[in-house]
Amino acid sequence: MLHRLDLRGDRLGPLADLQFVLPRPSSSHADGGDGPLEAVRTILSDVRVRGDQAIREHTVFFDGVAPPAIEVAPGEMLAALGRIDPTVRNALETAFEAIVRHHEGQVRAGHKTEDAGLVVRSVSRPVERAGCYVPGGRAAYPSTVLMTAVPARVAGVDKVVICVPPGPDGRIADVTLAAAAIANVDAVYAVGGAQAIAAMAFGTESIPPVDVIVGPGNIYVALAKREVAGLVGVPSAFTGPSEVVVVADATVPALFAAIDVVVQAEHGPDGLAWLVTWDESVADAVDAEVDQILKASPRRDEVEATLAAAGWIVLVDGPDEALAVSDAIAPEHLQLMVDGAEVLADRVRHAGAVFCGPWSPASLGDYVAGPSHVLPTAGTARFSGALTVADFTKEVHIVTANQTALERLAPHVAALAEAEGLDAHALSVRVRVDTQTADGLADLGPDHV
Repeated sequence: MLHRLDLRGDRLGPLADLQFVLPRPSSSHADGGDGPLEAVRTILSDVRVRGDQAIREHTVFFDGVAPPAIEVAPGEMLAALGRIDPTVRNALETAFEAIVRHHEGQVRAGHKTEDAGLVVRSVSRPVERAGCYVPGGRAAYPSTVLMTAVPARVAGVDKVVICVPPGPDGRIADVTLAAAAIANVDAVYAVGGAQAIAAMAFGTESIPPVDVIVGPGNIYVALAKREVAGLVGVPSAFTGPSEVVVVADATVPALFAAIDVVVQAEHGPDGLAWLVTWDESVADAVDAEVDQILKASPRRDEVEATLAAAGWIVLVDGPDEALAVSDAIAPEHLQLMVDGAEVLADRVRHAGAVFCGPWSPASLGDYVAGPSHVLPTAGTARFSGALTVADFTKEVHIVTANQTALERLAPHVAALAEAEGLDAHALSVRVRVDTQTADGLADLGPDHV
């Protein structure tokens, strides 16, 4: 089932060329092609102009259902919490506590510097409204509710809302609503796809606009977020179809490596699922285990679609070459299932999250480890990282100078301003520290200043 690429010996070529040698799903380049991007732009424009009516029509067209209302009744979240299996509720609460614990450590304290009468404070201020996109429709993802809404709450965001595609019955799954209750979400809207991103960015009759939009989704959702970036805050990571690179050697059971290749492929097409190894016997054993897992998988169609397009075994000469391949891919999830995994992890440059050793599957990070599972895909781990508290805050600088400080620094301000041809900038300090300059401007009168 897995394609095979042999990069051993001279076949690896210059490391700088790896990004051009390694196969990637066509949609992984995050441009979406003309078709998806054109469709996304049409939807965004339609929702901006026609609001709720456009949302309803697109929901019927894409999801095949007409929810009774765009906003879920507030009491439904608490009611759903009472309806779900107690074991699932306990798991959600365990995950919630871990996510809170991890993200509380990311809250930045104020920073202050002082220099002879100049005091500069940097303070972190949360945005007022955050919109969280949670995939849905054929499957429920309560974990994504927690992984997006909880960091926003820890950051201090005033209002947190989520958009979720309705299921086949037109409703949001109880387990998703229960997670929203646990995360203290303010509102849940039964809308998905690019139309949900449009609604949160532009606002409609039912959905007020937000300041930041976060959360993973398919290529249409990811492209829509990119299109509205600038109007609202959107993290730089492209959080599209799921990806994993598993680096394995003979020290771990082939079954462990195989199931972890399959795990992320379970999300469906347009993802990426790779095994990288320097041991051909490991490649053969993992490939055989993947075939066995597929035969018993309830989501066989989704897994096979991903593996057919982007399921690869890459053979390399050793750990150094394996890291070079992984860094070129810059995967969402990187699993180092090798001897000395933690040492190797310190050398990883590009990955959304790294999981070390046979007892640290990526699924641990998907649910209960604590960091958000909203991670960069499509190679954007080269310049962006996981969703954090910082995505819901902005730094504000507060500057206070006394007269002595300004007199000391004014010559430098004036010199730099004049070098840039900005005379008024220079004048703004001179009138404060140079009596002759201030008196001269006063004599000219307001019409000449």
